[in-house]
Amino acid sequence: MSQKIRAIKGMEDLFATKPVQVWQSIEAQARSLFERAGFQEIRTPIVEETALFERGVGETTEIVEKEMYTFKDRNDKSLSLRPEGTASVVRAFIEHFTDHQIQEGRFYYMGPMFRYENPQKGRYRQFHQIGVECFGQDHPGLDAEIIFLLDQLLRSLHLNQFELKINSLGSSECRQNYLSALKEYFTEHRSQLAEEDLQRLERNPLRILDSKEPQSQEVIGQAPDLSDYLSSENQSHFLAVQNFLKNLGVPFQVDSRMVRGLDYYEKTVFEFISTDLGAQSAIAGGGRYNRLVKSLGGPVVPAIGFALGMERLVSLLSADRLNLKSLTKIFFAALDEESEKYFSALLPQTRQLSAVTQVDWGSSSLKSKMKRAARWGAEWVVLSGESEQQKGVLILRDMKASTQEEIAREQLLDVLKRISE
Repeated sequence: MSQKIRAIKGMEDLFATKPVQVWQSIEAQARSLFERAGFQEIRTPIVEETALFERGVGETTEIVEKEMYTFKDRNDKSLSLRPEGTASVVRAFIEHFTDHQIQEGRFYYMGPMFRYENPQKGRYRQFHQIGVECFGQDHPGLDAEIIFLLDQLLRSLHLNQFELKINSLGSSECRQNYLSALKEYFTEHRSQLAEEDLQRLERNPLRILDSKEPQSQEVIGQAPDLSDYLSSENQSHFLAVQNFLKNLGVPFQVDSRMVRGLDYYEKTVFEFISTDLGAQSAIAGGGRYNRLVKSLGGPVVPAIGFALGMERLVSLLSADRLNLKSLTKIFFAALDEESEKYFSALLPQTRQLSAVTQVDWGSSSLKSKMKRAARWGAEWVVLSGESEQQKGVLILRDMKASTQEEIAREQLLDVLKRISE
């Protein structure tokens, strides 16, 4: 016997009806909200040149250093499965829009991303994101609008147990001054840092602020505050973002320790945190990245965006919480060839019903057909055999009540419309 081939560790199959419905509901709600806000869908390849992520995400990030799926193609070019969505959307924006002197655009995307990390609840090696990217304006009102859009989406999904945290990373000049102060501080206190954070100290001290290492928490708590290094211009921008959020009725907390995990962020950054999750509590996040378009070969175009993790979001939701209602399932069981032809001719009409319909093809016993109907979860079964044909009737069986009745063939569609409502 051949050995079974199983799914790759950290890459999950999704097939059960209710979980799939939750995913579809989130995607449908996101599409509706985003498109009403002027965003258009963009679908980028899942494989890109490795250099895109090295330059876009940042060579010193853990994503690029440790987590990417990277391989050589037949021309010896280094390719990677996309570990996040922003870099790909920026690459597509530069390639298809800026060459035509278009300096603005609103896009949203949905799809799988890949990171080689330890699988755990809500975090997989193949995971899915929904995100938006907005190009063309560096205005605090836009920052607030993007945050508001994400807040709207989460609330529309009846997810109320979450908090919004915001911060400003300032401009590249502000951050460079802060990095110098941070490196000096952590170097003085290196004996108090965990081994993992000592490595971060050499690569990028800013990442230490994201550390979950217990040994490092006390020294992190005493580290210099980023807000003290913001220029007056960046302070004004951040204060304006807060005022716009207040105008929009979006509650928030300022968290001066939040830096996000990607190097391209500057100015406004934000995270939505669930109070129902454990250590991995971030549902979604994003920020402004005004230099990324230029660093990837495009013109100077300011931009901002966010991404939410589908797996974590789905873990907080359920079909009942979303008030999802399943369509009625109707199973057509033919006991002879003539009945098969009859049900076949009805397909164009039965597929117009507000119901899920399935025809059982092929010869088998009535008992076998009823077992298949039960396994499928049919609520109603329509039966027809030679005897029913001669009488011009059909048998309609209520699977929940375990009762059945004869109905005239010409009444079938009216009856099915009624039970489908």
